[in-house]
Amino acid sequence: MIRHVLTAVVLVSGSGSVTSSAAAASLEPLPGVMAALGDSVSAGFNACGWYVSCTSRSWSAGDNAEVRSHYVRLAERGPSLRGHNRNFAVPGATSADLMGQVDKAIAEKAEYVTILLGAQDACVPTEAAMTPVALFRRRVEAAMGRLRAELPGARVFVASIPDLRRLWQVGKDNAIARTFWGLGRICQAMLANPTSTKRADVQRRARVRDRVRDFNREWARACAAFGPRCRTDEGAVFAYRFTLAQVSKWDYFHPNSEGQQILADITFDKGFDWSNDTL
Repeated sequence: MIRHVLTAVVLVSGSGSVTSSAAAASLEPLPGVMAALGDSVSAGFNACGWYVSCTSRSWSAGDNAEVRSHYVRLAERGPSLRGHNRNFAVPGATSADLMGQVDKAIAEKAEYVTILLGAQDACVPTEAAMTPVALFRRRVEAAMGRLRAELPGARVFVASIPDLRRLWQVGKDNAIARTFWGLGRICQAMLANPTSTKRADVQRRARVRDRVRDFNREWARACAAFGPRCRTDEGAVFAYRFTLAQVSKWDYFHPNSEGQQILADITFDKGFDWSNDTL
């Protein structure tokens, strides 16, 4: 995907005249307002301190120079977005909370909306408590339909839910990680009995992973139904093989600053071709 395209491509005709190409017209105009929707990951939870949201380090709307969020990269391309980054993501949010966040983005007249949500629909105390796929689908479709109706010109980017089983894989042999998971009762549907190789535990982890994959498929369908102004990361975040070094040492669950930076890199490269007003 071309990222640094000149706003006009110069074509030299036989007479030496210069005309502008249609290439610039294919680029998305820079948004004036952007909004991050989602859960603790988009809120930057535990990326800079002890059990606090660090919105400045959010992969989406943060303003930290090292993370280089979508907001930072777009603000570098022109002045229209600067200071107009809104973060409505809430730690612990599930698909049940999505419509409320959508309403906030609509109230702000957001022209670019990012969504990363669904991990908390699977990260529950027991496997039985996971959100049913059909219910997840209805909630996502309703929220995306409202976005499309109320913000018809907005561009929407949907990041896939990370692979929760990958977190278990990279942390299960770390005694400190296991302690945090146990004492904090973190994502027990996946992380309970982390050292167990019993068939029941192996199958439980596989089923939780399958539920996350089901949620990601629902996001892809909802984005496709939204139309060409919606893009997904095509499963790139789910497929990324992160390491424990990219996970917060405050809870061994959320991305740290490095993890947020990687999320920004992966997702921005899968998103829209934006114009560049600085060229």
